[in-house]
Amino acid sequence: MRFVLRILKALALLVVLVVFVAAGWLFIQPPELLRVGDGYAAKIVCSNVFIAGRGAEDVLHDDVQAPGNPLLRLIRVSVDHDKERVTARFMGLFAPSYALYRGAFGCTSVPDGDFEAAAKAVPFDAPVKMETSDALWPEGEGTGNPADGRIAALLADPGIAGPAMRAIVVVHNGRVVAEAYGPGFSAKTPLIGWSMTKTVNAAILGRLMLDGKISFDDDELLAQWQKDERAKIKVSDLLGMESGLAFNEDYGDVADVTRMLYLDPDMVSLPANAPMEAPPGQRFRYSSGTAVLLSRIWMDRVGNPQAAFSYPHDALFSPLGMTSAVFELDARGTFAGSSYLYATAHDWARFGQFLLQDGVWNDRRLLPEGFVGAMRTPTVASNGRYTQGQAWLAPGGSSAAFGLPEDTFWLTGHDGQSMAIVPSANLVVVRLGLTPSWLGYQPQVLLKKILAALPQEEEPQQQAGSRQQAQPQP
Repeated sequence: MRFVLRILKALALLVVLVVFVAAGWLFIQPPELLRVGDGYAAKIVCSNVFIAGRGAEDVLHDDVQAPGNPLLRLIRVSVDHDKERVTARFMGLFAPSYALYRGAFGCTSVPDGDFEAAAKAVPFDAPVKMETSDALWPEGEGTGNPADGRIAALLADPGIAGPAMRAIVVVHNGRVVAEAYGPGFSAKTPLIGWSMTKTVNAAILGRLMLDGKISFDDDELLAQWQKDERAKIKVSDLLGMESGLAFNEDYGDVADVTRMLYLDPDMVSLPANAPMEAPPGQRFRYSSGTAVLLSRIWMDRVGNPQAAFSYPHDALFSPLGMTSAVFELDARGTFAGSSYLYATAHDWARFGQFLLQDGVWNDRRLLPEGFVGAMRTPTVASNGRYTQGQAWLAPGGSSAAFGLPEDTFWLTGHDGQSMAIVPSANLVVVRLGLTPSWLGYQPQVLLKKILAALPQEEEPQQQAGSRQQAQPQP
């Protein structure tokens, strides 16, 4: 009996020792996976609390823990409303990560905990917040006539709208004809677009093209590339995801994309230092790092830092009346062009209508002729799936496979964000939510049913400027 007790005491001591050593290891050198998880939680909670006005615990449960890795369920967050900071820790103890709210520039991950540097990275005056009006959309937020009953019925069907739908807006002939919102969300809730942000970022670069400050053919884009083979990378290569730079976009584990977003205060660093794996223009590799590089490049071309910080607002959001748009930056002051634009569903739809109208708004051309054509032109290296302008032709299957019009093109984002633009039907459909890919939801089904429900009518009048269908060869 004494022998057994000695064995049990020894085992208990061993367990205590193992726990002590493991706790010390987690404190001193936590695994990257835990740091990424905490960084993700801190950032998502911060943006939704301070931009969307949601409750921290609701965001933690619904947005972070419910759809993700089981380890995320062990993360705890705290919100400091006075300092406008969020801290996330695994089990409330380990691998702390932080996010900081910076007013009009939204939240940023602060993986190194250097809040002073993150605050000083955007020391300039923020753009003046735009006021909304009750005029009919898109001039204001009013929707006028009652919704189209047939389309409204489709949006009310959970099997069509999809799991955890948060917002759907249908725009036909330049007006909102139906919209629907999930519980707790409304037309006033700013929602993340994830990778739909890439296409908006491309349009911001297009505004600079209109001013002659950058072109598709520009190369020698970064100083550190000028003495090696990366000097040959052109703007067109980056826009088409054909730069030849290595980048791991696998979200199932710690990869380049998650390191960039949650472990590095300077998101530009990792993709800018990536090695070449193929000559430019010959291999398609979807890369969030590419979009961040485009942000840095267009910001440098603007020239003046204050003007660069204000440029998305001044050049795009303000002319389109996207009053809710918040384009977030990394901790060192580069716009997170891969992922982090928050806007209401109405404002996302404004951007879609803008592209449908070939970059013309209120009879004013804001994008060069042919730029939207590039967004609709497939690249060879992607086998026709991706376009020359950071958009998709065939996300999850070709338009023909779903019986959709051939001119359909898409913006898509993580967890079920999508925008379909169908010029031949004068139609824009925005669908936002929290619908992980493993649920198998396909927005093409929603689009096909909406197309079938549209009234048959004569050629519609354009709402804000003529639509041009140029197909450029950048």
